[in-house]
Amino acid sequence: MKALLAIFLAATGMAPAAEHPNLLVFLVDDMGWQDTSLPFLHDAQGHAVTTALNRRYRTPNMEALAARGMKFTRAYAHPVCTPSRVSIMTGKNAARHHVTNWTSPTGAENGGNGVPTLRSPEGWLRTGMAATEKPLPALLKAAGYQTIHCGKAHFGSKGAFAADPKAIGFDVNIAGNEIGHPASYFAKDNFGKGPNHVTGLEKWHGGDGFLTDVLTEELCGAIETAARQDKPFFAYMAHYAVHTPFMEDPRFAANHADLPPAQRAFATLIEGMDRSLGDVLAKLDALGIADETFIIFLSDNGSDAPLPNNNAKPIVSGVAPLRGKKAMRYEGGIRVPMIASWAKPDAQNPLQADLPVKSGSRTDDLVQVADLFPTLLEMAGAKDIPAFDGHDLRPYFRGETSYHRPQWLVTHYPHSHNNDYFSILHEGTWKFIHNYADGSTELYNLASDLAESNNLATTQPERAAAMAKDLERRLAEYGAQFPKRTAP
Repeated sequence: MKALLAIFLAATGMAPAAEHPNLLVFLVDDMGWQDTSLPFLHDAQGHAVTTALNRRYRTPNMEALAARGMKFTRAYAHPVCTPSRVSIMTGKNAARHHVTNWTSPTGAENGGNGVPTLRSPEGWLRTGMAATEKPLPALLKAAGYQTIHCGKAHFGSKGAFAADPKAIGFDVNIAGNEIGHPASYFAKDNFGKGPNHVTGLEKWHGGDGFLTDVLTEELCGAIETAARQDKPFFAYMAHYAVHTPFMEDPRFAANHADLPPAQRAFATLIEGMDRSLGDVLAKLDALGIADETFIIFLSDNGSDAPLPNNNAKPIVSGVAPLRGKKAMRYEGGIRVPMIASWAKPDAQNPLQADLPVKSGSRTDDLVQVADLFPTLLEMAGAKDIPAFDGHDLRPYFRGETSYHRPQWLVTHYPHSHNNDYFSILHEGTWKFIHNYADGSTELYNLASDLAESNNLATTQPERAAAMAKDLERRLAEYGAQFPKRTAP
């Protein structure tokens, strides 16, 4: 009967009404809050503030997507990549799923030794996502979706459960495995050699392609194939860009000729990523499915731009006006750009009538990467959803101004990297940090001190103590693991 209906609709020129939207997550690697021409900073009157870094980068397609939909100015990820990716796939806080650091391709311990008396927790899942999880793509597949993975996976180490994206429910895997960055962005180099070689793109070897563009072409082809089938798709575009190595995308080098080599390369990676977004949007439009495709754009952690981290000189500061960068406890390490929108707004489409997104809207509420899990599953009409820590963001999309996701968030990093061994509690505009190395604490009011320059832990001891107690309680509820103390 379904086949006969499809034949009838084709003969009459009518398209069957979709019951659920196509879903596209567009995830960028190591892209910071300010690594874009789209301002995410607003003044007290709500006006966008264009910074020096916004003027440096060129991301017109991000600007266009935000103009069509909603911008999230306080979206948070984990300080490093794998924990964020596992949180997207499971809806769980990293303190609960225990993949609290990036995973090595070999499964080896990768925590640094910045504090001689501390080590990473013995039981953290250093080989990646647990096989007992019921991940997002598997649940969407069970709900009738085709599932497509493209780009960086990094859900687990080689040979572990989640190393191959197909193991967690993706029908199609394009270039995803255990690696966290490419050995090379160039097809002429076969995308590099050794343990960080990008696999699955052999047909491009020896050519003049650039990895960002190659992945875009591959994804567009996979979407075109999916669009021919009588069910919706979930596409997860996880770019290797803009992670190191900082290799110049030759398509955009002339636009940044005045920058030093590493900064020029980074700027071209940003622009290439944005071109990819535009190309995917154009493909959806050409296929006639843009109005039934919902997109969430975000990054997996804070910026790793090759810029000095100097808040006293914002023009050359990595994520100014934010303090810090990737793997740091400060906002520059965990606050990320995020946009949600229909690929093509159309008020007449029944899917959009049910989930309208006001053009050019924004929220300053705190949200996080784990929120994608329940949001996408609810949009897909999925059943038997396992327990999760995230919160459904659809009320924001609908413009329900009375709705506020619970305005607290725990970030737990019991490892050593750019910063060492810390936990964070956000409560509204307040931010509390516990440092495990020396037991020190930090307290900031982000509403008046976005750069985290004035530690209020000693001047507001009651608030600091209350937030410390709340953080301890929430970590216990998650079953968090803590750094191991060794003999001095």
